[in-house]
Amino acid sequence: MSKVSPWKSEACKLESVPLDFGDYHPLKPITVTESKTKKMNRKGSTSSTSSSSSSSLMDPLSSVLDGTDPLSLFAAAADPVTTAPPTDGARRKRDKDESSAVGSDFEPWSSKRGEILARYTTTEKLSIVSGGCLPSAVSEKVRTRLEELDDLEEGSQKELLNLTQQDYMNRIEELNQSLKDAWSSDQKVKALKIVIQCSKLLSDTTVIQFYPSKFVLITDILDTFGKLVYERILSMCVDNRVSLPDNFSPESVNDTAKETCLNWFFKIASIRELIPRFYVEAAILKCNKFLSKTGISECLPRLTSMIRGIGDPLVAVYARAYLCRVGMEVAPQLKESLNKNFFDFLLTFKQIHGDTVQNQLVVQCVEIPLYLTLYSPAIDWILQCIAYHAPDVLLTEMMERCKKLGNNALLLNSVMSAFRAEFIAARSMDFIGMIKECDESGFPKHLLFRSLGLNLALADPPENDRLQILNEAWKVITKLKNPQDYVNCAEVWVEYTCRHFTKREVNTVLADVIKHMTPDRAFEDAYPQEKFLPFLDMFQKESVRVEVCKCIMESFINALTLEDEKRMLAALINGFIKMVSFGRDFEQQLSFYVEARSMFCNLEPVLVQLIHSVNQLAMETRRVMKGNHSRKTAAFVRACVAFCFITIPSLSNIFTRLNLYLHSGQVALANQCLSQADAFFKAAVSLVPEVPKMISIDGKMRPSDAFLLEFLCNFFSTLLVVPDHPEQGVLFLVRGLLNVIQDYTWEDNSDDKVRIYTNVLHLLSAMTQEAFIYHVDKVDSNDTLYGGDSKFLAEINKLSETVVSQILDHLKTLGKEETLKRQSQLALYFFNTILAHGDLRNNRLNQLSVNLWNLAQKHGFADTKTMVKTLEYIKRRSKQPEMSHFSDLALRLPLQSRT
Repeated sequence: MSKVSPWKSEACKLESVPLDFGDYHPLKPITVTESKTKKMNRKGSTSSTSSSSSSSLMDPLSSVLDGTDPLSLFAAAADPVTTAPPTDGARRKRDKDESSAVGSDFEPWSSKRGEILARYTTTEKLSIVSGGCLPSAVSEKVRTRLEELDDLEEGSQKELLNLTQQDYMNRIEELNQSLKDAWSSDQKVKALKIVIQCSKLLSDTTVIQFYPSKFVLITDILDTFGKLVYERILSMCVDNRVSLPDNFSPESVNDTAKETCLNWFFKIASIRELIPRFYVEAAILKCNKFLSKTGISECLPRLTSMIRGIGDPLVAVYARAYLCRVGMEVAPQLKESLNKNFFDFLLTFKQIHGDTVQNQLVVQCVEIPLYLTLYSPAIDWILQCIAYHAPDVLLTEMMERCKKLGNNALLLNSVMSAFRAEFIAARSMDFIGMIKECDESGFPKHLLFRSLGLNLALADPPENDRLQILNEAWKVITKLKNPQDYVNCAEVWVEYTCRHFTKREVNTVLADVIKHMTPDRAFEDAYPQEKFLPFLDMFQKESVRVEVCKCIMESFINALTLEDEKRMLAALINGFIKMVSFGRDFEQQLSFYVEARSMFCNLEPVLVQLIHSVNQLAMETRRVMKGNHSRKTAAFVRACVAFCFITIPSLSNIFTRLNLYLHSGQVALANQCLSQADAFFKAAVSLVPEVPKMISIDGKMRPSDAFLLEFLCNFFSTLLVVPDHPEQGVLFLVRGLLNVIQDYTWEDNSDDKVRIYTNVLHLLSAMTQEAFIYHVDKVDSNDTLYGGDSKFLAEINKLSETVVSQILDHLKTLGKEETLKRQSQLALYFFNTILAHGDLRNNRLNQLSVNLWNLAQKHGFADTKTMVKTLEYIKRRSKQPEMSHFSDLALRLPLQSRT
């Protein structure tokens, strides 16, 4: 206890207001003066011997059970619930404080948990003390709950030795599950025993390099316990099935819940060892809300002072980190305890270099640099909590105190990691001065410059200081011999150099990087993909970036590259191509695409992307000119069209070629390049006979008929607006396509040929209209060229008769028994086509439709539901003006039952 007094005196100097620990906690009446009362042993207690021995030593931390029973003292103390009502000013202040919750910009502890567990590992053997009661049944009912608690502290326990790290973690997880099982089976005292036992483990530093991970595992159990206790008491506050609101006041808590809450604090107050008593009470800190409005604000300073009794500085700093963590969760507005924890840590920071710690490190064969890194998670967390929404005045005070009381490299690194980047950047020269003067103590200065550089990447320093900052940092970085250490720092400061300086400084830095990373090909280990791609992003000038990427691709892509690698590389290259833009310099953009085509001619997905990009470039030119091309822009779009026309034949996939011919022809047509559009469409027509019967889809062979049908339907839609060539005759493209379809060898069990012919009828029907249903801007289609000329219409009628005869011939071939169902379906499909597109006032067409209707029902395979709806549609149409002929048609269409 001799160490505690000077700490308390120092703490008084740091605070302007004395601490008020509250009246209701049982530890309040403990003093160092000798007690005159006799010790009263409880009946059946197993702890009399150990209690007596601890009393004779006059240890104030274990003399809780000397003299008056603390539970009696607790009950006799003033009731914390019956506090005087606050003034209006105090109420307004409290409401304002409670409204200041932690926002989404605060990095939670959960995000740090995995990193700590992954970083702090060990191969040493671990041990864990396990109470013999854990796996057994419930203790005898004759024991009182307090006696059961004593039995844990002093009763039978066993120590599990020689555990691996994974065994240790599994054992901790078993304890966590035992806690949940005990709680769910209403064994609350057993649950408390488990939590106390786990908390004791945090005083063990025999495998010191594992301590941060142990802290994470144990505090998970404490968090679970705190949540269970809080939810248990909260559930007792439900009145008439109405639960308490989130911002409830102690006055709305019923007496039963308050009594249960007090009982939990009574139990915890009776834990004689400091560390478990501290951790368990901190875990249920939130429960103070049920007792008093000021309970949390009174407990935080007292718990902060309790940590002064922990002698090991590593154990103490993690205890402070846990208290700050709980404090930020339950009362983030109470910043005083956060600051006090950090200031107390600074006062004891020199203990790290004391004989006790040094002897411990010698025994465990741990070097001081490794030992110092164990402090980082705790210090970083404490500083993060303090710096959250803190004013610059407070941060400045923190910085000065760090400099005055312990200008240590580890501490300075944590400050730069936790404080706002703007604050660090504005005081960059001050931090550089602290870095130069700080006590490294095993924490290298180049890591401090890296942390400073990370902040300067987020915020700009004063302009007048920028060059001096770079010089000071690079003096340290360039002296590093280890390539990995060097590049870890250099990569941060290269970005700073590129942002604030000219080519001269950037070249100087890059030359230094090459000098350090070239020997022994060290760069191969230093630049994995996640760092190399951001490095390429620093080449801001497009022409330079293209040259760099060209060099890279020439090195990595060749004829021996595997298909999977080609697909991956093509996806990356396509992403790059999409990002390259020369603005309104369309000619430069096209030149880039031409050069890219020559470089990536063996990557088919890249060629496809280039064709799409050039088509998009042509359409963008049309948009800029609003469709009215000048001589220059007309020549440019023709160049784009030529690029596509000579690139498409180099592709291997036939449907990719067909679709790109169609797409490029549409682009040419939109830009009034009529002869070029005809060339694309002719190429597509001539390619149809080459379509194979089976194609590979996702590694499996599938029939190609459905894909060909889809393409031809799109093609027909485009042919409607394509004007006839003056030298090629009427509907020369349609005639050529029909000849190709006629000669194409279709599968015997396929009806796609008939479906294609019916789509041709849709096209021919649309061509007979005086004005087509859609047009291409500034392109005269056949409705304008022929103007409804009778010879043109006669040609359409002749083509229609030919197509209809082809459909009927196919229907006749389906008269066999095994194909009657297909015949019925196709007959109804053809009937609907005539109904939608034909002029049924024509007697021949009217009679054909009736024959198709009867054929669909002839053999009992008709879709009766569809035919009923079709007949209803005809009857509705007959009621419209000039549609009386539909009435006659409806009378001639009987419905037959399937029987």
